[in-house]
Amino acid sequence: MDDPDPLNQKVCERLRALRKKQGWTLEQLASLSGVSRSMLSQIERGSANPTLGIAFRIAQAFGLSLGDLVDSSSPATRIDVIRSDDHNYLFRDDENCRIRTLSPLHLEKETEFYELLLKPNGQLESSPHFEGAREFLTVQKGQLKLTAGDEVSELGRGDSAHYPADVTHKIENIGRGEAIAFLVNIYERTSSGK
Repeated sequence: MDDPDPLNQKVCERLRALRKKQGWTLEQLASLSGVSRSMLSQIERGSANPTLGIAFRIAQAFGLSLGDLVDSSSPATRIDVIRSDDHNYLFRDDENCRIRTLSPLHLEKETEFYELLLKPNGQLESSPHFEGAREFLTVQKGQLKLTAGDEVSELGRGDSAHYPADVTHKIENIGRGEAIAFLVNIYERTSSGK
């Protein structure tokens, strides 16, 4: 059997690592990239080689250039800037909710930063993240209701909450106007036996 192509192997490993760091399912990445779930699964397993077009769409879903998808070396500058109008960093943007990542997508990281904007009655409901995951939420504007598992708390401007994110959790705008908050996800690197 031939040795796998090093470039394709790098794309396979990088795709899997980036997706897991984002906490995305294959379905979520398929929706964001326009590449089928089955193709993404085959690429991650190394059983399919992505075409240039498919690799480009995958890179765009992560807010990366095609070069960044295959090159995980350090960038030329040590300052990473995420512009407020860069749509590559929008994780979700609909009539009720906008989530924009504030942390560079190409970094392997244990911590992710997001800006969350919720319209009145808008909400962000999340499935449990990895075991041991925690979130910090700070309200910049408006009133939010936070539910983590069976626990509920209401937060106003300037309030912060720290809560488990390895349970179902939800953030709801319960105020009359737009709510803006900053969200930090923290993932533990240690793996338990469970």
